[in-house]
Amino acid sequence: MSSKTALLEVIALGAEDAERAQEGGADRLELVANMAKDGLTPSEQTVRDVLAATDLPVRVMLRAADGFAAGDLDALRADAARLVAAGAREFVFGFLTDGNEVDVDACRALLKELDGRAWTFHRAIDRARDPLAAYDVLTELGCDTVLAAGSPHGVGRGLSVLQQLARRTDGPALLVGGGLRAQQVHLLRAGGVRGFHVGSAVRRNGWPSPVDVAAVREWAERIKG
Repeated sequence: MSSKTALLEVIALGAEDAERAQEGGADRLELVANMAKDGLTPSEQTVRDVLAATDLPVRVMLRAADGFAAGDLDALRADAARLVAAGAREFVFGFLTDGNEVDVDACRALLKELDGRAWTFHRAIDRARDPLAAYDVLTELGCDTVLAAGSPHGVGRGLSVLQQLARRTDGPALLVGGGLRAQQVHLLRAGGVRGFHVGSAVRRNGWPSPVDVAAVREWAERIKG
């Protein structure tokens, strides 16, 4: 995204969410399964259904288990290949080593399957030993977006880190999400943040309920007004 263009990304769990998010004015979707584990790889059929339901860009999660270890890389690469074959063109993933550094080897192994496709490094950066140094590593890896709250405990605790990341003029675009609240948007925008990511905030009754069109519209107006 350019420095002046606001972007609203909405988490979708399926085709109904995708349709509702688009109707409300979302700019992009993050497609995941199983939010009880903070978002895992969706099925091939779900990917196909969502891509058929919307013309928004869709970033598809590659994550086999809760936590930030890559785990079985061969299985992850196989998942990536299957989802590419199903039509996925953008992805989301993020892995850390035992020392809480970006797992460069795991990322590179997965990137071979993605063949230059755009990708977001997700909130693993919030648990990195040094988020600013991690950002530099991700720049070298060719990442175009970093999803961050600035803290494992959410945006409210991570504002200082987010402000430092937002001042960067090179490298990945910053996408802020993870406990994001409406009242934080003004401060973040004033600090240079242009990308916002919401999930439960656009569902009236939490994850069991679908995306709410009116709630998405309110967020779109809030970040673009």
